[in-house]
Amino acid sequence: MRWPAILFFALLLALQYPLWIGKGGWQDVREAEAKLETLRAENRELEKRNAELASEVKDLKSGYEAMEERARLELNLVKPGEIFVQIPDTIPTGRR
Repeated sequence: MRWPAILFFALLLALQYPLWIGKGGWQDVREAEAKLETLRAENRELEKRNAELASEVKDLKSGYEAMEERARLELNLVKPGEIFVQIPDTIPTGRR
């Protein structure tokens, strides 16, 4: 009567091995879930960036104000008749 119980227990252990240790086991599932969460966080950041870029494209297509603002900030362009004044961030201290 003891041999069937030992055989059944050994068979049970053999069937449990892939679940706990083998390929596709709990450890692989945890690693895949962690990687999935990392990718989801990255996707959220990229979706946010895409929304900002889409908004900027919409602004650029809809009017000249956005283009004018961008030209002034990035290219330091001025309109005819305007005077461009640049103020430095730090004021140098004069040593004599």
